[in-house]
Amino acid sequence: MKMLINVPETVVADALRGIAAAHPELTVDVENRVVARRDAPMAGKVGLVSGGGSGHEPLHAGFVGPGMLSAACPGEVFTSPVPDQMVRAAAAVDSGAGVLFVVKNYTGDVLNFEMAAELAEDEGVQVAQVVVDDDVAVSDSTFTAGRRGTGATLFVEKIAGALADEGAPLDRVAAVARQVNGASRSFGVALGAVTTPAKGSPTFDLPAGELELGIGIHGEPGRERRPMMTSGEIADFAVNAILEDLRPTGPVLALVNGMGATPLLELYGFNAEVHRVLSQRGVPVARTLVGNYVTSLDMAGCSVTLCQVDEELLRLWDAPVRTAALRWGC
Repeated sequence: MKMLINVPETVVADALRGIAAAHPELTVDVENRVVARRDAPMAGKVGLVSGGGSGHEPLHAGFVGPGMLSAACPGEVFTSPVPDQMVRAAAAVDSGAGVLFVVKNYTGDVLNFEMAAELAEDEGVQVAQVVVDDDVAVSDSTFTAGRRGTGATLFVEKIAGALADEGAPLDRVAAVARQVNGASRSFGVALGAVTTPAKGSPTFDLPAGELELGIGIHGEPGRERRPMMTSGEIADFAVNAILEDLRPTGPVLALVNGMGATPLLELYGFNAEVHRVLSQRGVPVARTLVGNYVTSLDMAGCSVTLCQVDEELLRLWDAPVRTAALRWGC
């Protein structure tokens, strides 16, 4: 496979140098793999730290900035960051008000963030954690005990980040982050396999004319394979799978997310089908976000995430945000 890289061994470091060159508002520690707001720590403000394996860009470094994350810790491709990174990030953004770790539910991430929380607290940093587990496709899968963490991570980081920027205390920020996770569900579909730089070839076999329903963001298997379906048929399957579990009683945020190799032309067409299904099911949509936000390198496909919101969550979603990948209201 052709890739725009130097060598697989330096792909993450090279990307971090590129982030530093493009975004002077960030502090990028290439050696220690930490990306932070240049204005952190801010007096009286809870710090938000997240991270995970690289390959899901713009998650997480692309979401560092006012109204969202204080810092991010990128691991190697599809590999959890190490506790030392998380401890450095927590120390860099802690103002004395504490730090919230936002953790996607993958075994390596959960274990390493738990260890980092203990180490940070030994150094005097108060830490709370929220584990994102929104994927309804499967209950247990490769890398995971329980549901996988996927698109709801964006909702958690945006809404909790807005609340932290308002000066809310750590326990309140953590409680709202957990509320958002509990109100969110996702479902992903793969039309083509993902290729990692180290392997240089597809990580799984998906024959021509087939798709995988319920795929994970590392290429983990889903519920089933079927012959290729239309955009409308995929939307029917994915949205109904979410609604069977979420059962919203009010308006939702909708994220139609590309997995990395699906053009916006197709994503917007798919979004129209998602809205059709939601309208048929009587679910009002308060806000919609379409694009590549929680990706899987060059995987073709998409995911849908819905989050039921009340007036307060919607207000926090609409609050100004200024990051490399997400910005409005400022």
